[in-house]
Amino acid sequence: MYDKILETAAWLKERMPNAPQTAIILGTGLGHLAERIEKILAIPYGDIPNFPVSTVEGHHGQLLFGRLGGKDIMAMEGRFHYYEGYSMKEVTFPIRVMYELGIQTLFVSNAAGGTNPSFRIGDIMIITDHINFMPENPLHGPNIPTGPRFPDMSEAYSHELVELADSIAAEKGIEVKHGVYLGTQGPTFETPSEYRMFGLLGGDAVGMSTVPEVIVARHCGIRCFGVSIITDLGVGEKIEKVTHEDVQKAANAAQPRMAAIMEEMIRRS
Repeated sequence: MYDKILETAAWLKERMPNAPQTAIILGTGLGHLAERIEKILAIPYGDIPNFPVSTVEGHHGQLLFGRLGGKDIMAMEGRFHYYEGYSMKEVTFPIRVMYELGIQTLFVSNAAGGTNPSFRIGDIMIITDHINFMPENPLHGPNIPTGPRFPDMSEAYSHELVELADSIAAEKGIEVKHGVYLGTQGPTFETPSEYRMFGLLGGDAVGMSTVPEVIVARHCGIRCFGVSIITDLGVGEKIEKVTHEDVQKAANAAQPRMAAIMEEMIRRS
């Protein structure tokens, strides 16, 4: 696996038009942030050696290089999920490649179901911590020599970046929530009983991504910032039937506020 990571990184280094230190993973319905990126190069995942290919509707499946907020960045327009049939090593393969390319800060976004009774559809939740409820840890198996065998996770999401996001949101008059993201395998949306359980466990929002990527990023020493768009609710009488189209619609509606915060964070970080 490590040989493949190095091979992919070497292939990209030959083609990269810049040397970004910041990477962004654009999740379900949040790919419109790509419109704010001054694109220099876009590489379809299928053209990149050893890269998986995203199969989820709303995930375009290309690696972008360009500028955002006056900074060189790279962005994944579409991510990979365990429920697609990929192993955790494949899901997090791009994060390993990012490390080899010199990425120091990772911004992740996702759509999530809210389990906190104070949340509403369309809320932006800054992730302060997560609970790994997935069936496999991405670090399972031989340790890849980019970090320790037993990495510390006491600050999975950078406190400094959370504070920066709060200050920018206040300046722009954008309401944000804070909360714990609980990651599940998927692809089914949660039953009412599962929503209640996840809330009791301490989750404020639940989704099917992000946790593996952040674990591997932290193993590599990359600092992380995460944000969830609350696209449906799993709270008491608010639980309703939900479809992937509903999730995309709610995420798209909230995207401009999230994009404004993230772009300014990149400008200042």
